Amino acid sequence: MDRPTSPFSRQQLLPQEETLEVLKQKGELFIGIPKENQYQEKRICLTPDAVNAITAHGHRVLIEAGAGEGAHYSDIEYTDAGAEITKDTKKVFGCPLLLKVEPPTLAEIDLMNPQTTIISALQIKTQSKNYFEELAKKRITAVAFEYIRDEDGKYPAVRSLSEIAGISSVLIASEIMSKTNKGNGLMFGNISGVPPVEVVIIGAGTVGEFAARSALGLGGNIKVFDNSITKLRNIQTNLKQTVYTSTIQPKNLLKALKRCDVAIGATRGKDRAPVVVSSSMVEHMKKGAVIIDVSIDTGGCFETSEITTHDKPTREKFGVIHYAVPNIPSRYPKTASISISNIFTPYLLKLGEDGGLENSLRFDKGLRNGLYLYHGILTNKSVGEWFDLQYSDINFLIF
Repeated sequence: MDRPTSPFSRQQLLPQEETLEVLKQKGELFIGIPKENQYQEKRICLTPDAVNAITAHGHRVLIEAGAGEGAHYSDIEYTDAGAEITKDTKKVFGCPLLLKVEPPTLAEIDLMNPQTTIISALQIKTQSKNYFEELAKKRITAVAFEYIRDEDGKYPAVRSLSEIAGISSVLIASEIMSKTNKGNGLMFGNISGVPPVEVVIIGAGTVGEFAARSALGLGGNIKVFDNSITKLRNIQTNLKQTVYTSTIQPKNLLKALKRCDVAIGATRGKDRAPVVVSSSMVEHMKKGAVIIDVSIDTGGCFETSEITTHDKPTREKFGVIHYAVPNIPSRYPKTASISISNIFTPYLLKLGEDGGLENSLRFDKGLRNGLYLYHGILTNKSVGEWFDLQYSDINFLIF
């Protein structure tokens, strides 16, 4: 008689390793958005449309009165979108989840409740050891949006703001050159029979690429310098046309600077932007030429650059007009706010779906990369080494 065949394979009948399912429970978020009070900061993390999407999912958003005015969003637009508005700053900082563009000041940390979660920029170069100690005292969980990675391993917030900075650099140069702004009276735009504006771009990253794109779109003649052959190759591919590219060799760079009408600095270093253009190189530039030093946020790549403000943005040295305003995207706060909001909104909706930040950090490696404090414990290696603070590996704390 035939033996009945088992519906299971031998492999399936062997004892299996048990896997426990981590249950995801939806959670209601209570988000606080305070008014930015840092000098010249006019951006806001969420637009009214984003607030509408978030409140439609059952979450609460509390916004400080006037928080969106700098980006031309009124309190009425936010209340229509489902947000609550308050004039009480302390009440906003009492929310369990805070969203800010700039990092909180020590006075603002004082207003926070213990165990609060904050998502903002970190701007490590502007921080002090005291900042992290104060956050740790309150057992704060803090995420830096410029360190959050997407599924491709890229940094969406940095890329987005770099795109704005790159495009802005060319638009600003165009403004400065007009005679009404005491410029040399040259105009971008390929006018028949008129030689194009000569633009030198130092740095072939995102800022450099978008500066190049805008300059070409306005009819400029560009030369791109960078020491990374890969970046130079990528910029050629992304621009879909052949442009002048060169590694940074003083002789070639000086030759290009002598002829150019606009020079844009867009280099990045590990700690500080490398000084690529010396004082004597600037001396050889044309009178009335324009320098836009986008790298000024990390020290500047022109030796002659000194920080300026949006109110008084230019300074003249050797007859060359220097523009060195940090945080260029805040010059266009509405565009920058929409850009930041586009990055924040999917993450916030996901936090709600996952049942809070704890679960999201378990499942999302890119978000975990942005975390630098977990219940007051420092989890970022570079912050720990920079400020000589003890840090722990987040993977041991969460799992």
